[in-house]
Amino acid sequence: MKKIKIIFFDIDGTLVDFNTKRISEKTLETLVRLKEKGTILCLATGRSPMALPHFPGVRFDAFLTFNGSYCFNSEEVIFSDPIPSEDIRRLVKNAAEIGRPVSVATKDRLAANGTDQDLSDYFGIAGLKVEVADDFEKILQEEIYQIMTGCYPSEYTCMLKNVRDAKIAAWWDRAVDIIPADGGKGKAIGKVLEYYHLDKSEALAFGDGNNDIEMLQSVGMGVAMANGSEQLKAAADDVCGDVAADGIYYYCLNHELI
Repeated sequence: MKKIKIIFFDIDGTLVDFNTKRISEKTLETLVRLKEKGTILCLATGRSPMALPHFPGVRFDAFLTFNGSYCFNSEEVIFSDPIPSEDIRRLVKNAAEIGRPVSVATKDRLAANGTDQDLSDYFGIAGLKVEVADDFEKILQEEIYQIMTGCYPSEYTCMLKNVRDAKIAAWWDRAVDIIPADGGKGKAIGKVLEYYHLDKSEALAFGDGNNDIEMLQSVGMGVAMANGSEQLKAAADDVCGDVAADGIYYYCLNHELI
């Protein structure tokens, strides 16, 4: 393995155990030791900037939020790719036609036109509550980076009817993130590598969901969690242990990254 200078981490199901809702001590230790060795650490998540977790003693260098549609570090915005406004209107309309409320995400706010059990449970994974906004229509005039809605695979076609420049990025079977059609974690990683003047061969990524497939394919070494989807494992270069069994810690230890 070429010297790894940058590592991208998904959050839910990768750094944070779905069951405990926590990062383990060994995984936290891994991040601290990687940082001490000078490795650039990046979070790559479907979460919004407002929903990023704080891990004690760890300062990440960059954040790829909304599945890569809005990327930034402590100094500046690295990449911004909102969904076209005409598609936002179509998506809200399509969702309403199948009885689905939506939550839209600007860079600093999440706002919904209603909620249902699937959407509420989806937000609950990140420890959030759905905010139903009185000014929802006004917010639709702002730059929207992602739409979240309860949605089963059988509803995908209806959700994307007449939508030209947006796509579904799903890692759960009861809800979806909708992002720009040319977006995704893979494209965002390319922008971040360019920003730090690094080659993909110097990058590693850990993920667990189908929305991580492009991410794992955009680095020199893409590692799927043992608890990850079968599709992701098939696309990965390697598989590490389960998040509940400190898979990232033992992978980094065995490959002399820490």
